Amino acid sequence: MKILLVKPKARLPTVLGLQRFQLLEPLELGYLAAAAGSGHEIRILDLRLHLDADAALTAALRRFRPDLIGFTGYTHEASNVIRLSRLVRGRLPGAIVVVGGHHATVEPADFDLPSIDLIVRGEGCRPFAAIVDALSRGEPPSGIEGVLRTGEHFDPEAATGWPGFPDPATLPIPRRDLWHPESYRSVWAAESMPSWTALFPPVASVRTSFGCKMVCSFCIVPYLSGGRHRTRPVELVVREIAQAPADHIYFCDDENFIDADFGWELAEALERAGVRKRYFAWTRSTTVNRSPELLKRWREIGLDAAFLGFEFPTDAELKQAAKGGNVAANERALNRLRALGIAVHAAFMVQPHYGHAEFDRLKGYVRALPPSQSSFTVCTPSPGTPDYARLRKDFWVENPHDYHDCMHPLTPTSIPLREFSRLFADQARDGIARTPLRVARQPILPADIWRLIRAEHGYYRGFRRLYRDYPRTLWNG
Repeated sequence: MKILLVKPKARLPTVLGLQRFQLLEPLELGYLAAAAGSGHEIRILDLRLHLDADAALTAALRRFRPDLIGFTGYTHEASNVIRLSRLVRGRLPGAIVVVGGHHATVEPADFDLPSIDLIVRGEGCRPFAAIVDALSRGEPPSGIEGVLRTGEHFDPEAATGWPGFPDPATLPIPRRDLWHPESYRSVWAAESMPSWTALFPPVASVRTSFGCKMVCSFCIVPYLSGGRHRTRPVELVVREIAQAPADHIYFCDDENFIDADFGWELAEALERAGVRKRYFAWTRSTTVNRSPELLKRWREIGLDAAFLGFEFPTDAELKQAAKGGNVAANERALNRLRALGIAVHAAFMVQPHYGHAEFDRLKGYVRALPPSQSSFTVCTPSPGTPDYARLRKDFWVENPHDYHDCMHPLTPTSIPLREFSRLFADQARDGIARTPLRVARQPILPADIWRLIRAEHGYYRGFRRLYRDYPRTLWNG
């Protein structure tokens, strides 16, 4: 079979601005390509790399003429996926169109459309491999666990339950030969690094585990994973990291070190194998404070930075979100990491009801922290969570999915939306000024200076103008 796997291009300027700082590999498509097995001609089309995404897809359909087209997508990309599926149907009416990814998992009914044949929910490798196998044998892809057929075959009852997570050992090493590794880069956070080191190195994404044990009210992960954290075989992860062409590894786990035994085992295995790379990981303040020696060990083998979800500057807000920590624990974790030489990416959320006083409080809190790489989102519960169901009646836009990038408020703001955008953008720009390398005036390559200026400008502009993404009637009141 000829198989084309497609990563859509975002519509919202906020996401496009963020991608100037970080554009990660289409890892999910690499997994699917590996799972499909040998004997097929497979191509990956990352539309994020194309100025005119529709033209790029049209050209690929004309030249490659695939038998099977697979789309992935987050919630904010759902409308684009639907539009692109209609483009495919119009040009290759006989091709099979499959949609998977996060939104297909949490809101599969949105894809029960004539332009789509199959919907894959949950981890897609096993069901996608079964689809390819059935079609290759000339059989209908029916009765496959985790796969919904559309139209008259659509099963609303099967669309309501959560799909089960597979054994992490079945996750293959992704097909990185299907894209150009140098196309994927990320601004690299560090407490210190040699002068003139590349600020935007090529980055490979690696997943070492599934799920999370925590139950933050806005997060869908506990529901998708059944409240469990499951790890991949250590030897498989080591082999994937060693084979990745990039020297910088961005871990895209939900939480890297919550299983301390696995964290130790992986660190020791990487050192025994002689793997020498730089790492960025996601963790929690509670994990850092519980296992500081584990983080120290990871620093010794190359951990440069860690993502910490600070979320809010007050204990009351953290409690309301069921975060499982407090402000003092966040600050203790930040100081422990910095003492180890690990830079902190401190992630904060603002609430739609924030006004001048709340933004001033957040800005003052961030300015008082030691240097860190800060990012800011709007507290946006994911479809499928109780918080989302509770707030849905209050959404002020007709299709909230189009705004679900965690940077657009879905419920009415307490101040005019235009003013909210300005304060939000100012907060984001103020956070950029507090990065460790900027505070230390670290010399960087001239080419990176220009790239950084463009990234900061696009990032700020996306926030500053986010009110324009809404109907004009919402801008000023």
